[in-house]
Amino acid sequence: MQFSQIFHFLYSIRSWVLLLVSAVVLTMSSVPILPAQALPLDPATPAQTVPSKSVALQSATVSAPRSSSFVAAAVNRVGVAVVRIDTERTITRSRPDILMDDPFFRQFFGDDVFQQAPREEHLRGQGSGFIVDKSGIILTNSHVVNGADKVTVTLKDGRVFEGKVRGADEVTDLAVVKIDGKDLPVAPLGDSDEVQVGDWAIAVGNPLGLDNTVTLGIVSTLKRSSAQVGIPDKRLDFIQTDAAINPGNSGGPLLNEQGEVIGINTAIRADAMGIGFAIPINKAKSIKDQLARGERISHPYLGVQMTTLTPELAQQNNSDPNSAFAVPEVNGVIVVRVLPNTPAAAAGFRRGDVITEISGKSITTAEQLQKLVEESRLGESLQVKILRGDRPQQLTVRPSELKNAG
Repeated sequence: MQFSQIFHFLYSIRSWVLLLVSAVVLTMSSVPILPAQALPLDPATPAQTVPSKSVALQSATVSAPRSSSFVAAAVNRVGVAVVRIDTERTITRSRPDILMDDPFFRQFFGDDVFQQAPREEHLRGQGSGFIVDKSGIILTNSHVVNGADKVTVTLKDGRVFEGKVRGADEVTDLAVVKIDGKDLPVAPLGDSDEVQVGDWAIAVGNPLGLDNTVTLGIVSTLKRSSAQVGIPDKRLDFIQTDAAINPGNSGGPLLNEQGEVIGINTAIRADAMGIGFAIPINKAKSIKDQLARGERISHPYLGVQMTTLTPELAQQNNSDPNSAFAVPEVNGVIVVRVLPNTPAAAAGFRRGDVITEISGKSITTAEQLQKLVEESRLGESLQVKILRGDRPQQLTVRPSELKNAG
C-alpha cells in the first residue's frame, strides 16, 4: 500500500520534474563563456585573433582627450599677460640715541654732543600687474609702486624688464608701468558694467611671493563704496568677491569665466579675511591713457566730512540730551566738519547742515554726493540746497582740485 502511494505521487509530479529539467538545460546553454573561462589557446595561434573587449575599452579611454575646466581655459587665455612687480625704495630715518633719552646725560654732556645720525633703509615690495598693450603698458595698483626707486617686472616666461612708472593716482589706487618690449601678450579687457552678483570671479597674481597663483570665488556684491570698505581717502566703488586676494595679489587681474579682466585686485585692507576687493576695469579704462601719458588725474572736492542721515538716525540724535545740536528728521547728508580754506568753507557751509539736493538732483547718501562731486568739472558752480536747523537755504559752491591726488 505504501509503495503504491509513492508511485502515484511521483506520477502526479512528473510534469513539474520535466519542466524543471528543461529550464536548467536552457539556462546553461545561454551562459556566455568569458575569456578567462575559455580553453587555453594553441601556442601557434596568434594572440591578435582573440579580441578582448576590456582591452579595447581601456585603449579608447586612454586616447580620449582630457577635459578642461572653464577656470583653466580662462587662466590659459590671460595668464601669460600677468606679471610680477618687484619694487625697491630707500628711506632715511633718524637714528635715536638711547643715551640722549636719559636727562642726566643730556644735562652733563649737552644736547649737541650726541647727534642723531640719519640711517638709510632699503625697503622691498612685491605686487602684480597685467599687460594691456603689446608695447609694454602695464596696469597695477598705485600702492604697489608708490615711492619706488626701482621697479622690476618679471613675465611668466621668465623674462625680466626694468619698469618705469608712467603715472599713478592715489585716489583711485591705479598706476601705469611701462616696459620696453615688442609683441607682448595682452590681457583682454571685459566690461565691468555687465558683471552681476553671483558671477564667477577668478583672481590671478603672485600672493606672498608665490608666482602664478589662481583662486576662485564669486562676485559677492557690487558698488561697495570705499567709505564702506574703510578707506575713505579713496573714491571707488569696489567689486567685492570671496576669491582670496592676499598681499602680492594687488594689481593682478580679476577675471570672469570667459577669461576677460573685469577688475584689478587690491589687497589694500590687511584685515580683510575671506573678503576681497577689486577696482572695476571700466574705471581703469577711463584714466589709463592719461596715466600712460604722465598726466595728472583731476579730482574735484568740496572740503567737508559728511555722513548719511536718515529720519531714524535724526530721531536718535534729537532724543539724546547730550547731543551737540538737533538735526532735521529727513533723508540727506549731514556735514560733520568743514575743513578750513576749502570751497565748502568759502561757500558758507557749517557743521550740522543737511544737504538734500545738488543742481536739481536729490541727495540721500554720502556716496551719492561724493559721486556727483567727482563727476563735476573744476570751477563749475553747483547749487546746493541745505537745511540749517528747520530753515531751507541754498548755497553756491565751486569744487577745486584735490591736492596730493597723484
